[in-house]
Amino acid sequence: MSGGGRELPPVNCSPAVAANAEGDAIEVLESADILPVAPEDQWKSLFDKYDPESSGFISTERFRDLLATHGSELDPHKLEVLLALADNNADGKICYQDFVNLMSNKRSNSFRRAILQGGRQLKGSALREEVGLGLSQRLVRHVAYETLPREVDRKWYFDSYTYCPPPWLILFITVAEVVVFMYYGFQLDRWVLQVSSPSYLKGPLPYHPQLRSQAWRYLSYAFMHTGIEHLSLNMAMQLLVGVPLEMVHGALRITLIYVCGVLAGSLAVSVTDMTAPVVGSSGGVYALVSAHLANVVMNWSGMKCQFKLFRMAMALVCMSVEFGRAVWLRFYPQAFPPCPNPSFVAHLGGVAVGLTMGVVILQNYEQRLQEQSLFWIFFCVYTLFVLCAVFWNVFAYSLLDVRLPPHP
Repeated sequence: MSGGGRELPPVNCSPAVAANAEGDAIEVLESADILPVAPEDQWKSLFDKYDPESSGFISTERFRDLLATHGSELDPHKLEVLLALADNNADGKICYQDFVNLMSNKRSNSFRRAILQGGRQLKGSALREEVGLGLSQRLVRHVAYETLPREVDRKWYFDSYTYCPPPWLILFITVAEVVVFMYYGFQLDRWVLQVSSPSYLKGPLPYHPQLRSQAWRYLSYAFMHTGIEHLSLNMAMQLLVGVPLEMVHGALRITLIYVCGVLAGSLAVSVTDMTAPVVGSSGGVYALVSAHLANVVMNWSGMKCQFKLFRMAMALVCMSVEFGRAVWLRFYPQAFPPCPNPSFVAHLGGVAVGLTMGVVILQNYEQRLQEQSLFWIFFCVYTLFVLCAVFWNVFAYSLLDVRLPPHP
């Protein structure tokens, strides 16, 4: 059988001899993080050498032969994980798709079941005990212990992460928020409690109930803040939690949590605090932080980050201070009646997203989200909430005869 356009060695050759005869074909394993141009053909060609019967499976014995022959071409942590898989596979065989997922670092539900079955324990030393690491490697190791509860995931991530792409999403959002704040600071000549300026809500970004038909405001409000005290707290939590999460889970997953939190925040305000405007990134920030804290609590024994109890307490204190500030400001006498101060309900919308969809996303580091039924349940519930909130905004304000503040 030929998967890469070459004639393979005879079937009766030993696996090691057959693999060595095709040494050029397995050079792709030297960089398991970057797939070749035609990955399926390359992996199939290698797999078929250990599957002469074309059954679609190879025995764990032959899999160990493959690792013994080509183990020097793999990262040591990855080799350790693959050996653990071979030693603890209850079926005694490994299918082709598992083989491809392993070699290409694809998130795989089947891989997770295989690698964790039988109470497997890694035999090597813990990642934390390794010495001689460079600064960038120590940073990746630190992030792994901050966010991942299993040693197998930490080692796999440590070998796979390349800083390409870098964690640009959270950094871009933070820079954009600072730029917007600086712009309004100079324009209003006010840096603390900018919301008390009569021109604060006249821009194109903040959500205002009179302008709720302008759909972009349900997201753009996140780039404005009530003052430097508001921006500082959100920015600190956003960077300290968001950047490590993005490094581990990728920009797409973190974007999903963040944007869903921001949108849920503005929609929650439009349903429950119908006369109030909204500013600030607290919906997205609280979605990320609450999802991470819930993930830490749910995997408490496996999380090996230092001083985790103290740091969790500090995170809750920061969230409580920021939320308390928002509640105080909401009921503080308005600087320009009858327009009320910004609502605090967006924080609660973000927490709701983080504790549902966010937890599911962060728990499944090595799995595809589309394979997770719980993710689809929460996603459908979230979609239903968005649709109900849209209908509420279209019809409820007129039916309830809500008296809205004047146009900004």
